[in-house]
Amino acid sequence: MTASQRPLALVTGASSGLGAAFAKAYAARGYDLCLTARRRDRLEALAAQLTATHGVEAFAVSAHPRACDADMTILAAVEARGRQVDLLVNNAGFSIPQSFAAVPWTRQRDFLMTLAVAPCALAHAVIPGMVERGGGRIVNVASLAGFAPGAAGHSLYPGAKSLMIKFSQALDAEYRSAGVKVTAVCPGFTKTEFAAANDTQHLMDEAPRLFFQTAEEVVEATIRANERGRVVVIPGWHNQFAATLLQYMPQRLVALAVRRGSARYHLEG
Repeated sequence: MTASQRPLALVTGASSGLGAAFAKAYAARGYDLCLTARRRDRLEALAAQLTATHGVEAFAVSAHPRACDADMTILAAVEARGRQVDLLVNNAGFSIPQSFAAVPWTRQRDFLMTLAVAPCALAHAVIPGMVERGGGRIVNVASLAGFAPGAAGHSLYPGAKSLMIKFSQALDAEYRSAGVKVTAVCPGFTKTEFAAANDTQHLMDEAPRLFFQTAEEVVEATIRANERGRVVVIPGWHNQFAATLLQYMPQRLVALAVRRGSARYHLEG
């Protein structure tokens, strides 16, 4: 099968963690890959690995999703190769463990651009082509935190992840009949570099290993759910149980429990 015949998956935040795991999983399923993130050296190494292992076309586009034109930069690189996006994985993200005003607004703005604006912009750009071709796939990486109330630290994170859940549900309602399958995945603790990037790795290391999943486990559960047309997937029975409690327990008790539990991950200064 030639590159033009194979479907193309665009994976953001593909240089490590869930993004890299999604890229590997879809390459194994015969997708060509457009890999985006800030770290071009990692992207190119992964692209070369996927091409050598699976015989697919994989290419890197260095783009920071905080930029207002990141979606245009990425899609211009795709179009320059004469390709279109058949599957979009909105995975890029980070968190800010400090209180809201303890970091510069530019950092908080970068957060919103990366976790809210960029995923919506990319979806907006690729959906018309998917509808015209009669189908496509979108995976939005949300979080178990999307079901939780806000707490001190990570001020914008629950709201941004809740947006990805509601956004996915809205897209499903609008485009399922056109053949577009949309899934929001809501993982809990996952073994990635995410905590190291926000300086909370030492705290995560103290958490019980029983409640962690690997990136590969999360990705496989997500792909199965998306192929079946499920809109919201929560990998792992323990995360499913936690999500049930977060949604159906009295909210006063939920807020109290979340604030106590999240206090250890709240950094100041």
